[in-house]
Amino acid sequence: MVTIVYWSGTGNTEAMANEIEAAAKAAGADVEKMLFDDTTVDAVAGKDVILLGCPAMGGEELEETVVEPFFAELSGKLSGKKVGLFGSYGWGTGDWMETWKQRALDAGANLIGTAIVNETPNNSEECKALGEAAAKA
Repeated sequence: MVTIVYWSGTGNTEAMANEIEAAAKAAGADVEKMLFDDTTVDAVAGKDVILLGCPAMGGEELEETVVEPFFAELSGKLSGKKVGLFGSYGWGTGDWMETWKQRALDAGANLIGTAIVNETPNNSEECKALGEAAAKA
């Protein structure tokens, strides 16, 4: 089972979640997809393959009212978990993803991949690759 949890401000990260879901299903995985607001840290921590999505916010950081506190709590439960990260950005160079990736690795996660796109994904190869990697994880 692949679990996709995301937050989207403009719809771009939601579109990425949809593309990743489609690719994982096409590769044979069962997928559940939800918003951060619709689940709990404990529910997500119990999953086998976890894909987390958040766009770059502010000075290239995670969304601060929902995603940052969720991830801060979840990170203590990621050791040995198969984790993928995704999100969109409209400025900058993707620094927020590098920071997020390092935080997941520091928490002991087995990082299966990342996907970042500038603005709208539009059948992104990155999303397809992350969905396929999640299905095989």
